[in-house]
Amino acid sequence: MTAGEPMDRPQVLKGALAIYEVEGQDPKLVVFQYNPDQVKRTLAARTPPKSGSGGNQGAQREDVLRVFGPPVETIQLSVLLSATDQYQLAQNENRQLPHGVHPALAKLELLMYPPSKDVEDAGKKAAEGKVQVSKASVPLTLLVWGKDRVVPVLVTSFSVSEDAFDPRLNPIEAKVDLGLRVLTYVEFLKKSPGRDAFKAYHAAKENLASQYAHGFKEKPIRDLLPPVGKV
Repeated sequence: MTAGEPMDRPQVLKGALAIYEVEGQDPKLVVFQYNPDQVKRTLAARTPPKSGSGGNQGAQREDVLRVFGPPVETIQLSVLLSATDQYQLAQNENRQLPHGVHPALAKLELLMYPPSKDVEDAGKKAAEGKVQVSKASVPLTLLVWGKDRVVPVLVTSFSVSEDAFDPRLNPIEAKVDLGLRVLTYVEFLKKSPGRDAFKAYHAAKENLASQYAHGFKEKPIRDLLPPVGKV
């Protein structure tokens, strides 16, 4: 700590993506250089499919409050990347920074790509008649946004604006808009780090909800409610 620096400055947590490239090994971390100013979330209920018109109307009324599982949650956030500080440091140390923010962009983009080796292996098996359809999977990814929001996600959209370039046309500033879909125990049928992470995320949300305090007098509102059992 330098002289004159305030001692009570809070430590700012960084958001990150934890990428499990190899099952059973520690994840690779993509730590946000700058925390997004805004995180937009949308929840849509998993409702049961509508019954046919000839179905039991009483049963349909009973189903109105039933859901198939946790809601479908989507998250949108923007990640800012800049190589300005790295270029200055490299210049001071008389070394080059040959790729700008290309490596960081590539790391994020690859969250939508299956590993090339998996694609090649699946193609060989398909050619040998061992599988009918060549399939490959993207790595499990967790969004880390504070201790109560560590949640498995699938990158569903990626949009990038490259705003500045070095003399070799490497991007040195970029803004990446990420669309994420939260993965739940509906998608993870077997025990896995992703399933465990979602269960912890769900439990943390229930714990936070139990701490809710409205701060208002309840009686005027309760007087408006119908008696229990006579709804």
